[in-house]
Amino acid sequence: MSSTHLVLIPSYNTGPKLAETVAAARTAWPAVWVVVDGSTDGSAAPLRAIEDPGFRLIERPANGGKGAALLDALQRASAEGFTHALTMDADGQHPADRIADFIAASAARPEAMVLGTPVFGPEAPQLRVRGRRVSNWWAGLETLWSTPGGEAIADSLFGFRVYPIAPLLAIMGRTRWMRRYDFDAEAVVRLAWAGVPALNIPARVRYLAPAEGGSSHFRYGRDNLLLTGMHTRLMTGFLLRLPALLLRRGRS
Repeated sequence: MSSTHLVLIPSYNTGPKLAETVAAARTAWPAVWVVVDGSTDGSAAPLRAIEDPGFRLIERPANGGKGAALLDALQRASAEGFTHALTMDADGQHPADRIADFIAASAARPEAMVLGTPVFGPEAPQLRVRGRRVSNWWAGLETLWSTPGGEAIADSLFGFRVYPIAPLLAIMGRTRWMRRYDFDAEAVVRLAWAGVPALNIPARVRYLAPAEGGSSHFRYGRDNLLLTGMHTRLMTGFLLRLPALLLRRGRS
């Protein structure tokens, strides 16, 4: 049983894919926690029967968003001594067979965040693929395309990644944001500001059709407005930090 790294899977109404994702994650890593974030589709029911000391099911009574669900789990994981968390989506898009590779990279560089760089298949919606480039460009600007002692943030939105728990909790404790779809992008920018280096590792991503059990809660208008507000907020922080960021980049 790992005493440092665990896998966290937040879920909201992902149907039968949740149980499949959990099974794949448990095959790859012994410590797997699932946060069911106010789901109403009964997807948590099969997980309640799992009896395994490495497995934890956290059921939140109401939907609070991805960041809120992860914050709940991260606080509990930290209290139990875990230092790092690999996050992955519950809908089958992320590669469970890469969990051990990402955690090994994190164990080798425990001070770093290990970020997945998505490798898209031909089924990926081009609107989503092209649209994420905008957020990635802003995240690059907000970090001056560098992280201290690490690499530039290659992708700001891909949620298959390993976080050092302590600095992430410290950051989330200072803001009321980062609770919904804005979590992934804001987390990597603020961690870079806090001095956490980034490591990028390619990982495939699958977009499943509804007939394959795929589900998505992404809403193009709503979530892009949320990202626009987030980057507007981050740009204010960026301008305040710009002298320090320039100095740090000059030293690297």
